[in-house]
Amino acid sequence: MGAKESISATGAPRLLFWSFAGLTLLSFFAAVATNRYFLFGAPAALILAYLCIVDFKKIYYLLWAFIPLSTEVFLPGGFATDLPDEPFMVLLAGVFLIFLIRNGRELDKRFFVHPVTLLLYLHLAWLTVTMITSSLPLVSVKFLLAKAWYVLTFYFLTGFLLKKEEDTKKWFWWVFIPLMATVAYVFLRHASLGFSFKDVNQAMAPFYRNHVNYACLLALFFPLAWFARTWYKPLSFPWLILVGSAVFLLAAIQVAYTRAAYVALAIAAGAYFIVRLRLVLPALLLALIGAIGAVGYLVHQEKYLEYAPDFEKTVTHYKFDNLLAATAKGEDISTMERVYRWVAGKHMIQDRPLTGFGPGNFYNFYRSYTVSSFETYVSDNPEQSGIHSYYLMTAVEQGIPGLLIFVGMAFAVLIFGQRVYHRTRDPFRKRWVMAIILGTIVIDSLLLINDMVETDKVGSFFFLFMAMLVRMDLEDQG
Repeated sequence: MGAKESISATGAPRLLFWSFAGLTLLSFFAAVATNRYFLFGAPAALILAYLCIVDFKKIYYLLWAFIPLSTEVFLPGGFATDLPDEPFMVLLAGVFLIFLIRNGRELDKRFFVHPVTLLLYLHLAWLTVTMITSSLPLVSVKFLLAKAWYVLTFYFLTGFLLKKEEDTKKWFWWVFIPLMATVAYVFLRHASLGFSFKDVNQAMAPFYRNHVNYACLLALFFPLAWFARTWYKPLSFPWLILVGSAVFLLAAIQVAYTRAAYVALAIAAGAYFIVRLRLVLPALLLALIGAIGAVGYLVHQEKYLEYAPDFEKTVTHYKFDNLLAATAKGEDISTMERVYRWVAGKHMIQDRPLTGFGPGNFYNFYRSYTVSSFETYVSDNPEQSGIHSYYLMTAVEQGIPGLLIFVGMAFAVLIFGQRVYHRTRDPFRKRWVMAIILGTIVIDSLLLINDMVETDKVGSFFFLFMAMLVRMDLEDQG
């Protein structure tokens, strides 16, 4: 009887192997015979389905490996997606939702009622309200669906899966290796172009939409790479790899010619000392007062009109030094185009201050709110880009309450992060909390002049950092 059981136990893997091999061959011949080449993917789909049932943690790691490698693909009907990572986001969100329904009682309830999570619920609830009142409800429904799978995958699933030190380290290497491969690729392509500012976007294809997306991802990841070196003994092979990679990331950011990334890293460097000195709350209040004061000054008696650009002088610059000089004079076309849209946003907020125009609707309505004196050569906006300030866009699309909820959530993450940093005695967690706080501050800074929470290469980290801080907060509570 025991011998038969042994034969059966060894025969099962063989049967599985030969069945899979047969399916692979069958898929190959079927694809060639019918010219339906998507059939090549049948074996991979089968493996994916198997992992969804047995161990979806592996799919989660694979998703993160795809994020640096993914490219934006435009579909018929004006739709766009990021491949291959977005289908994996949807898949994991669905799988985790089913898992929650079936196993919800076994999960750590504290994560779902943490103050940061409650603020996230409030954010989603207000998004739902503004979707209902939206000027174009269908656009807002699509926006909310995309937000839902981002939150499910990168916040809740992260909080469930990345609980141990070894999980975090494994996640880091799954992201780090493909990311550095794309950085090396872009760096070499850009080097072949003489590190030309004019040709910088050409070097980004196919992994990045433009040099801004690229530099912003590198900037938010830099604190992680820098602090990860402390996991290993000085001068060990992993330590040398991480130190060298951190230096390489700084060099890559430098030649990406993205002012926002420079400023965000400088702010993060200062924030390191602010967190160490327990000054996060005063610093945030000071920043908030400064922002309100600046907006109040510009809006009072429409003083902002004095800063309208000279249409003939505000042009595209092909040398970075010229761009910096033009920025100081208000003659840089990318900066002044932002101002053109910000002015439109100001009028849109005045028109609908409570619920806004609905999520995803800035582009569809901003034209009639623009001021012609701020117009630039690129104001026709053929790429249909947004307002280039996530905070302002939130106020436009979700009203002032939506902006207050989002800012409150962002502040809470940093305040809780500082608390966790000073409370924990575990060296690994302490250093990693600081890395996450600094990465979050980089993102928060980037959002001042960019719309990136709904992009795969930045938004994914935004929710991941939130989840990691909450998870470590709960671990320190015991």
